[in-house]
Amino acid sequence: MTALRVHLPLLVILLVAAAASPPVTLRQAADRAGVLVGAAVRPSLFSEAAYSETLAREYNMVEPEDVMKWWVVRRDSKFDFREGDEVVRFAQAHGMKVRGHCLVWDHANPAWLTEGGFTPGQLSHLLEEHITTVMKHYAGQVFAWDVVNEALDEGGRPKDSLWYNQPGIGLAEKGTAYVERAFRWAHQADPHALLFYNEAEGEGLNRKSDAIYAMVKDFRQRGVPIDGVGLQLHISRLDLDTAAIGANIARLTALGVQVHISELDVALPLDPSTGQVRKDDLLRQADVYRGVVRACRQNPGCTAIQTWGFTDKYSWIGSHSRGTRGAALPFDRAYKPKPAYDAMLEELTGRPSKEP
Repeated sequence: MTALRVHLPLLVILLVAAAASPPVTLRQAADRAGVLVGAAVRPSLFSEAAYSETLAREYNMVEPEDVMKWWVVRRDSKFDFREGDEVVRFAQAHGMKVRGHCLVWDHANPAWLTEGGFTPGQLSHLLEEHITTVMKHYAGQVFAWDVVNEALDEGGRPKDSLWYNQPGIGLAEKGTAYVERAFRWAHQADPHALLFYNEAEGEGLNRKSDAIYAMVKDFRQRGVPIDGVGLQLHISRLDLDTAAIGANIARLTALGVQVHISELDVALPLDPSTGQVRKDDLLRQADVYRGVVRACRQNPGCTAIQTWGFTDKYSWIGSHSRGTRGAALPFDRAYKPKPAYDAMLEELTGRPSKEP
């Protein structure tokens, strides 16, 4: 009895300490904060233990980098969902949500589509068929979709593309008509999915973000079924204006839509002789990550923060920049957390941290 009395206070202290201890993973922190934290993934890498274990431990949402795009789903016009289904199975096995990407884009389209010489009417039918078939296949399994990706140029004008006005095969209407049509078809196919417009370099306050805002406002006023905007945030500078990002998030969510940080990465310059980054750049990178997460968390309508990949080992930045930039993600090539990871975790837990 005496021994029990001696150990009871210690037991209480240990239980209180365990309950008060901060989350140790991004996923735990995000779950407690009521936000989604995700990563773009490649199912071909699921067989790598470090990749799949880190992904399942740290994230509560995944999005396929490529395997739900036209050029994979319809390589030869027939539908092939095998690779996309792998992503869904992985997510279901680990209690994660799936974000679909993407149904309409001016890139990643198969040659049979882009070189097929289709009339506007035929192209419209193909687009409706594609959206409807893909969304019905994944209904109840994919909670949100990037319906249209990157439809605007840097000035906020509609980009010339297969879907916009390419001579002989573009849809007859101009402007955002095909964007609106895509959202209506998507909603008809899966009324329960959240439908997003996803865009690059429109995260702050500029002509492109003004055009996105105007389009979303118009759609909302006319009953076009749009539920959110994805702000990509592929960042190549370390003096990011996070206040402008916060202001843009605020005006978009005021329209009644959600915002997802959808493709975040922060590329750093690499030393040409060693291929390494400077330590102070890693700390500055962490401040950028901290500022982006904070800008999102300060607005309840910003409901997801997703990076484009999660380990530098498989980042797209190196090949895209011809090896001059890299180290853009929260985990290094050996899956070790970087200062950027720590910054994200601090913001998600709400622990005090320095201003970005």
